Amino acid sequence: MLGENHFLVLDFPEFTQRITELNAADSQFAADANQYHELDLEIRTLELGGSPINDEDMHQLKHRRSLLKDSLYQRLHQSQ
Repeated sequence: MLGENHFLVLDFPEFTQRITELNAADSQFAADANQYHELDLEIRTLELGGSPINDEDMHQLKHRRSLLKDSLYQRLHQSQ
């Protein structure tokens, strides 16, 4: 879906408390989570604005977001 919000706490509600804890205690997790949210916002803004960039650039943004999301999920899962 275009413009879909991919906040970590929406995609991983079972990790809401852990996301909050890691954001406070792990500066690298917090930096990566912030970068993830910035990418997500950029993608949503572009999608809702009619994607005023070429397909390859949009694909690269989504790929970077996906890699960050996978990395963040792995850290959440391992930190339980």
